[in-house]
Amino acid sequence: MAKVLYTAEATVAGGRANGHGRTSDGVLDVDLRLPTEMGGAGGGTNPEQLFAVGWAACFEGALGAVARRQRVEADDASIDSKVSLLPTGDGGFKLAGELHVTLPSVSGDAAVELVRAAHQVCPYSNATRGNIDVVLTANGAPVD
Repeated sequence: MAKVLYTAEATVAGGRANGHGRTSDGVLDVDLRLPTEMGGAGGGTNPEQLFAVGWAACFEGALGAVARRQRVEADDASIDSKVSLLPTGDGGFKLAGELHVTLPSVSGDAAVELVRAAHQVCPYSNATRGNIDVVLTANGAPVD
């Protein structure tokens, strides 16, 4: 096994509908609530929102690393992420994700290639690849 660089630790009690989550360092301390779109009361966060924020943040870090390697300026990048919860049809659920990357300093094919390369580096992308449907765009252009 590879050397562990970092391990996040958290505890959740009460689940997604009426729970509470807290990281071991206390920095993240959130109420978990079922969203109104799913019949819940809202008023808290949910696993899909947390995943969307985590993936976008991680992807932006990967994008920065790839840009530095390629000597490309991409510090003005922003990422709109979506994580959807879908029924599987057999009583289970699955996720789907979208990352829409805006790179004002990078245009055309260079932006697409940068996002494609970041998708190979990002740990969230590596975890989701082949497991969920993912849509990527760079400045509005699809990334295969």
